[in-house]
Amino acid sequence: MNYFLKNKFTFLGIGIGAIAGFAYYYYIGCSSGNCNITSKPLNSTVYGSLMGGLLFSSFKRKSKDQK
Repeated sequence: MNYFLKNKFTFLGIGIGAIAGFAYYYYIGCSSGNCNITSKPLNSTVYGSLMGGLLFSSFKRKSKDQK
């Protein structure tokens, strides 16, 4: 449980990124099917969750031990 509390921004970013990735596929997507990321909903959802996790993990505060 302590691990999840320490990394709550990362998990929040993964969730928001997954929703945003699927929304991008659903509303914009790729009509030709040649786009690597947006041609399938799984690809865009995984890519969005990865990018969201990376973005939100940059907002994590450093603890007193790391300073």
